Amino acid sequence: QVQLVESGGGLVQPGGSLRLSCTASGSIVSVNAMGWYRQSAGKQRELVASITAGGYTNYAGSVKGRFTISRDNAKNAKNTDTAYLQMNNLKPEDTAVYYCNAGSDYEIVMGNLEVWGQGTLVNVSS
Repeated sequence: QVQLVESGGGLVQPGGSLRLSCTASGSIVSVNAMGWYRQSAGKQRELVASITAGGYTNYAGSVKGRFTISRDNAKNAKNTDTAYLQMNNLKPEDTAVYYCNAGSDYEIVMGNLEVWGQGTLVNVSS
């Protein structure tokens, strides 16, 4: 089983930036892709950005050009896999709880994963 810990959220003014971090640990040998999702009040969770082991990235249209996903998948001695989400030019509509996850390409696209972290809250407000 994979354990996930997200961090880096907070309160930021419109136009500001934040960098989120996600560490996946545990059964990550079979992990290929990682993804960042978000869920705002009253809405379903949506995939914001994803990255494969080979570095191929994909973004939701609403964040393309503003958000950048990156990853450190060296699977170091601590057996962890880390993904980042650099968010620039933040807008009030980006306000949400952001989650990350790790799995196969299909699992990340579909979001049908059983285990989720606690998420990190991003609040874009003046």
